[in-house]
Amino acid sequence: MLKKIRQALLQKRDNPHVDFEDSALYKDESEPLDVTFARELTDIGGHFIYCEGEIAVIENLILLAEKLKLSKPFAWEPDIQNLLNQYGFPVYTGEHFFEDADAGITTCEALVARNGSVIVSNGNASGRRLSIYPPVHIVIAYASQLVMDIRHGLSKMKEKYGTQWPTMVSTITGPSRTADIEKMLVLGAHGPKELYVFLIEDRF
Repeated sequence: MLKKIRQALLQKRDNPHVDFEDSALYKDESEPLDVTFARELTDIGGHFIYCEGEIAVIENLILLAEKLKLSKPFAWEPDIQNLLNQYGFPVYTGEHFFEDADAGITTCEALVARNGSVIVSNGNASGRRLSIYPPVHIVIAYASQLVMDIRHGLSKMKEKYGTQWPTMVSTITGPSRTADIEKMLVLGAHGPKELYVFLIEDRF
């Protein structure tokens, strides 16, 4: 068996699916990327909230905070802090009480329509912790960050960071989950139990 694998690795063959990443997401695909992303995110257990502007973000955040009874949402990125402070939405901006955080509000690098994933990195003030420690992860993104595939998202990051590439780049595909123990699905074992993506329209 190992001999066959070794021989297969030595034989160079053309990629039979060279246009896979640039092909339509599905047959007869005609819907825009935001619709596809919303469907894929919802299918994997995430929540999608479309916002026509900043006021809609605040209104939906208030409703979500009331629904989930959030008392200690954290936001470490200046742009998010300025947005929330402008409308008086209470949020923790420092390290104090972080162990009690019940929500982390972050931005992202890109939104991948093909599988409903969110690309994040430690290239901003949220660092490595804010997207994985609190049980609820809230992503504030813009429609212009939508891409078809992961490689397109990485291309956006290359344009943004150049040679100063972040030390951590990851994709979040729905809430954290595992079935390692007795094949029982458990949410939140290695990260947030709930993922919300607030998409702000900025294409028009």
